[in-house]
This record gives sequence, C-alpha cells and structure tokens, in this order.
Amino acid sequence: MSEDRMFMRRIAVIGSGYVGLTTGACLASLGHRVVCADVEKTKVARLSAGEVSIREPRLAELVAQGLAAGRLRFVIGASAAVPDAEVVFLCVPTPMGAGGAADLTAVESVVAEVRELLPAGCVVVNKSTVPVGTAARTAQLLARPDVAVVSNPEFLREGSAVEDFLKPDRIVVGCEAQDAAERVAALYSRLGAPTVLTDAASAEMVKYAANCFLAMKLSYVNAVAELCERLGADVLDVTEGIGYDRRIGQAFLQPGPGWGGSCLPKDTHAFLQVSAAAKFDFELLRASLDTNSRQQARMMDKVRDAVGGSLAGQRIGLLGLTFKAGTDDLRDSPALAVAALLAAEGADLIGYDPSVRAAVPGMTDDLQITDDPIKVASGAAALVVLTEWPEFRVLDWGLLAELVERRVVVDTRNLLDADVLRRVGFEVRGVGRRATPAVEPSAAIQAESSAVLSYDQSSQLPHARSTACRWRG
Repeated sequence: MSEDRMFMRRIAVIGSGYVGLTTGACLASLGHRVVCADVEKTKVARLSAGEVSIREPRLAELVAQGLAAGRLRFVIGASAAVPDAEVVFLCVPTPMGAGGAADLTAVESVVAEVRELLPAGCVVVNKSTVPVGTAARTAQLLARPDVAVVSNPEFLREGSAVEDFLKPDRIVVGCEAQDAAERVAALYSRLGAPTVLTDAASAEMVKYAANCFLAMKLSYVNAVAELCERLGADVLDVTEGIGYDRRIGQAFLQPGPGWGGSCLPKDTHAFLQVSAAAKFDFELLRASLDTNSRQQARMMDKVRDAVGGSLAGQRIGLLGLTFKAGTDDLRDSPALAVAALLAAEGADLIGYDPSVRAAVPGMTDDLQITDDPIKVASGAAALVVLTEWPEFRVLDWGLLAELVERRVVVDTRNLLDADVLRRVGFEVRGVGRRATPAVEPSAAIQAESSAVLSYDQSSQLPHARSTACRWRG
C-alpha cells in the first residue's frame, strides 16, 4: 500500500459554511474522501452543482475539482454523512451568546443527532472555535468510550482561507488519547507544517489565546496612533520602525477604525467569560475591548470635525463596508459600527463597497447602498475610507473632487496617497498622521496625479513604504 493510500481517510464534515466548506474542499484536495453535510437543502443543491457563494480565492476551484474527482460530495443532514466516516469534523456555528459566552447549541445538537450513528473507533474533531472544556463536554454527551474527541482549531483568515489551510503556520491537535491525536495530525501530513500535539484543553486555549493576542495588538497600535496625533509623530514610520523587530513583526500593526469580523469580537468576549469562570479578571483583554470601542467613536469624531463640528443633516460618503478587504463579510464590521455612530448624530449616509451591491437588512439599515463609487461623492460633505480595498487608491479622484460639496477625506485606513489627493484639492485626514491640507490643483498637476494613481494600482498594500531614508520637513 502506498504512503498516500495509507493516510487517506473517509471524512465527514458537519457544516458547510466558511470553515466547513474550506475544510472539506481542502481535505479532498489532499486525497481524502470527504462528505460535507448541511441542514439547508438549497445550499447542498448549489454546492453539489459546484456553485460556491462564499467569496474566497480558489475555493470554488477546489470544490469543482473535488466533485469531478469523486472525492467530495454534499448531503443533507449530519446523520447522512457519518455512518461510514473514520473522522468527523464539527464545523458548526458557535456564535456569541448571552453575556458574550460562546453558544454551543449547534455543537450539542449535532452530537445528539450522530451519537448512535458513529462507527466504532472513529474520531470526532471539534474544528469550531469553542471554550476550553468543550472536548470533554462533547465526550460526555457522546457517551461513547469507543469514540475519541479531538480538538483541532482552525486558523483561517477570510480572504486567504485556502492559502492558510494548505500552507499553515502550524497544526494544533489536542486529545488525551495520543493515537487519536496522531490520526488527526496525519490528515495534514502532506502539508509539512509544524505540528503541536497536546491535550484538548490546551488546544482549545491556543485558538482563543492567539485571536485575543491579535486583538490586543490591534488595540495597541490604534492607541499608539492616537498618541502620534497628539505628539505630532507619524504612525506609519513608528510601526515600520518597530515592525522590523523580529520579536514584534509587521503583521497587525496597521491602525484603522477598530477591529471586527466574525472571529475577534466573538472570541475576545468568549475568552473573558472563560476567564471569569476561572475567577480571573483579564483586565488587559478588557482594556483592549474598551480601546476598540473608543477607536470607533474617535473615527466618528474625526468625521464630525472634518465637516465643521456637526453631523446633523450632513451627507457623508462611505468607501468600504466589509470588515476588511477581500471578503463580503459584514459581521461585526468596524465600518458599519462607525456608520451607526454617524447616523446616530444625524448624518445622511451613502456607502459603496466592491462586494456589497445591495442593502443587507439588519446590517446596512443606517445607510443607502450604491453600486457606483462616483455616486458616493455627489454632494458629500466628506468622504470616509473605512475598508482597505486597494481599488480605492485608483479612483478618479479628480472627478470626485468636482462632485463633493467639501473636499475632505477621512482615511481611517491610511490607504490613500495623501500627496496625490491634495494635488486635486482634497484635504486628507488619516489615523496617527498629521492632516494633509489641500492645494489648488492645476491641469498639469492633475495629469501628474492621474499618472501616480495608475502606477500605484499594482500595490496591494494599504500604504507604500520605502526602505530609503525619508525626510519630512
């Protein structure tokens, strides 16, 4: 038997959402035979036809390849997926419940459904983000001594989930039964990633500890940005200077309108609940949450100041609504949090996002949605960049300058080239940077600006930095 054949497993993935579909499609691409289950009949039908609605590079391609090779299929309900499985992944939602604790209703429901159907000797894997102790609780609910429960947390970033799965920084597998842990770790053997084998509680702790550290790092840099503004420093130079320190690194050092998304807010609140249950007051993490709320309010203050001190009746154009570029996810988006604060002060909001082409009830109720960034500028008292979509750098800013009521941009992501915008008449107010006043544009300068913008289109970074020595007078 070949080595690849020896490590090929029959796998059931319960839940075909963001984590479940990525997990199933990627495991199938590694040669395993995967059955993905979901409770939504229409979703199962679409996925079975190769239709992927999630915006994620390469995911649709892997699903199509898995279906064509016969290594991936989709079924309705967990009970239809598990009878022949050697490994069962639980990839169901664990949303924020009462008081911030993770709601494990979906996990417990699936466990009850499949308990009697699991083959003897199979392994159940908690892939969803769950509180410390959930593996033990799952084993208790299963009441199957012949079925091991393993914790194998995911570390997938929206917009690069397939890349993260197939080129991981590490694989973390936790179980008190070493043979079960090694069996799950072997599923990823072709990836050649560092693997941490530990107990279930430690594996569960890794996910929360990692996400909450990133949240604290973001809150820290946002606080540093505010201090830079007060002291006349430039946060881009400060973060570049500290980011070269290998102990710190460049990642998660970009200030912005606050952090959000489907993971960090949920996981920080859940970790606080876990800490409280252990009678530990995690003051540092609580301060990070407070700093995040303050940052969102501070962005609203910036916009208010930019339009003269009152937002009542002011038309504000918003560029970007998703919680980050490269995704269509609006969950806990700091852009929408800032929009809600602006609306509460009476602002008239219109927003554009490349991945949001229509209103989303319950999420975009505070603003009008347009599918044209030009319409965002028409009559606007201010334009506000809230998501770091690179295409915003190459908008026709000369045209936008002719359409706005007041030529001022609040760039909460430090995305735009302030020098280019000021040459077409915009004042630019960033985060942690001195305001860049406008100048009267000339035809020659506008032509130069357009050339610079076209050149910058190749950059996917929020701001281009140079390793050459810079002098700022």
